[in-house]
Amino acid sequence: MNKKPKLAAAIVGAAIAPFLVAIPTSTASAHGYIDSPPSRQAQCAKGTVPCGPIKYEPQSVEGPKGLTSCSGGNQAFGELDDDSKGWTATPVGNSVNFNWTITARHATSTWEYFIGGNRVAVFDDGGKQPPSQFSHTVNLGGVSGKQKLLAVWNVADTANAFYACVDLNVGAK
Repeated sequence: MNKKPKLAAAIVGAAIAPFLVAIPTSTASAHGYIDSPPSRQAQCAKGTVPCGPIKYEPQSVEGPKGLTSCSGGNQAFGELDDDSKGWTATPVGNSVNFNWTITARHATSTWEYFIGGNRVAVFDDGGKQPPSQFSHTVNLGGVSGKQKLLAVWNVADTANAFYACVDLNVGAK
């Protein structure tokens, strides 16, 4: 048995292994978030509020369906749950257009919008894929003043949803 080819392969493998580890890997084509009025993750991405890793992937706030947190239960994005962080509240009227940027168009069951734990709007997509840019017009009802709106994008074919919180000053516009 000739050991030279095996030895040569081992030497070449050992020589290129460090370079293979150093090859950058792409992050997952994440998913989606509200960019206007700016959600908390949009504020992080734009540098309006200093943030950690969410600033690099504002579209990635994903967690199990049924949560009520801005972070989607993701500890890496836990700062999105911190109401004292200095989020900018956008002045709006009682009807608001929420503009979404979608980077991975998952089949969608529903889009839900909540203020203070109360659902103020729901849009049923019946399993369709959303376009890469779109908006929902939501009537905020009788609320006024500073409010935190939680938007939930429920994916149709998984147990997960995407979460976005938007700080608003209702009636200030």
